[in-house]
Amino acid sequence: MKKKLVVLGAGESGIGAAILGKQQGYDVFLSDKNKISSSLQKLLTEKGIGWEEGQHSQEAMKGASFAVKSPGIPGDIPLLNALKKEGIRIVSEIEFAAQSTDATLIGITGTNGKTTTTMMTYQILKDAGYNVGLAGNIGKSFAQQVAEEDYEYFVLEISSFQLDDIEQFAPHIAVITNITPDHLDRYHYDFTAYIQAKLKITQNQTPKNFFLFNTDDNVLVKATQDYPIKAQQIPFGTSPQDDWGSYIKEDQLILKNKNQTTMIQSLEFPFSGRHNLLNALAAATVADILSIKKESIRESLTHFKGAPHRMEKVLTIQHVHYINDSKATNINAAYFALESIQSPLIWIVGGVDKGNDYHALMPLVRKKAKAIICLGVDNTKLRAAFEGVAEVFLETELMTEAVKIAHKLAAPKDTVLLSPACASFDLFKNYEDRGDQFKAAVRNL
Repeated sequence: MKKKLVVLGAGESGIGAAILGKQQGYDVFLSDKNKISSSLQKLLTEKGIGWEEGQHSQEAMKGASFAVKSPGIPGDIPLLNALKKEGIRIVSEIEFAAQSTDATLIGITGTNGKTTTTMMTYQILKDAGYNVGLAGNIGKSFAQQVAEEDYEYFVLEISSFQLDDIEQFAPHIAVITNITPDHLDRYHYDFTAYIQAKLKITQNQTPKNFFLFNTDDNVLVKATQDYPIKAQQIPFGTSPQDDWGSYIKEDQLILKNKNQTTMIQSLEFPFSGRHNLLNALAAATVADILSIKKESIRESLTHFKGAPHRMEKVLTIQHVHYINDSKATNINAAYFALESIQSPLIWIVGGVDKGNDYHALMPLVRKKAKAIICLGVDNTKLRAAFEGVAEVFLETELMTEAVKIAHKLAAPKDTVLLSPACASFDLFKNYEDRGDQFKAAVRNL
């Protein structure tokens, strides 16, 4: 009799897990509380995968060996508690896919910078001729690629939600870019619980593996000191490292390992800001561990095109620069964005507050923002923090209106920046939809 696999959620990760489960010989049942599109229904039916929509039928899940849960589903809902009581293990798609491949895994997490670092790392490996896939919280489902492709390496962007449900997942190289308060609503407003979720990326590593962490982040450094890390630890940051580690010195990336020191010139890199250099440093350090030549690393980073919706230059209209940073869904990401802008600023901010403390942004807002446009359903906390700080403070629920107002307020050489510091789900499908609407509104000016 076939073993049974339950998949909860029909998003990218759920569909991938269902396809991989079918390939692995499981009797697969997929359940989604929302509607499943007709095209996905057809795909599931063609592949012989049972499914339901609009509900989670616990009865239909009885006898499952384990369940793969979408990262978007909180871990403490009654259904999951009931499945656990029946002895059904709950794992993430990352866990399931990792146990189904012999590929070398590079896992990258962190509050900010993980997408950019993942893309940089993937680009370097791909340019160096590696047979490598890009997956996790970015691109096509990891599980589906394991089922349908034959990659020897995977570079994985991994969220804390995906790490919550791992058991044996152990990347050969793990990276944490930084840890700052985010998603605290999901972790009962306990920052320590969020930190522990991020550190799970190294919990199953062995001394044969590598763990890279950012020494500029005091929270992360303290957390690593208190966590039982078995992997070889490689620090990276802006301060010189001792015998093994990487750092930034003026216009060079310095990569030190036990055998040699490698210096990579960064003057021609097409990105700016200390945070982006740290992302590049982390990616270059991963490549150095894999013995990729420094010329190849430098060439890849010199031609790197940034992540969509991350400090994305849209247009310059009448000498006013419009920048889409919709991916900045937390305070730390917005801080880096504001820090990197050197011209007078019209700041479009707002959305679903995730337990934000806006205090850290105040010096930058006072110094740079001539106008603040709040784009959200509930702007109470933003109003309390910033009303009266800039010359102009306005509220709207329409992206087109926010952009038109910004256009009227802007003078030549000003910057209009969408960097919301909040989630997008009050007015938009996701941060991509928010960024796309911003770009469309700017192009229609």
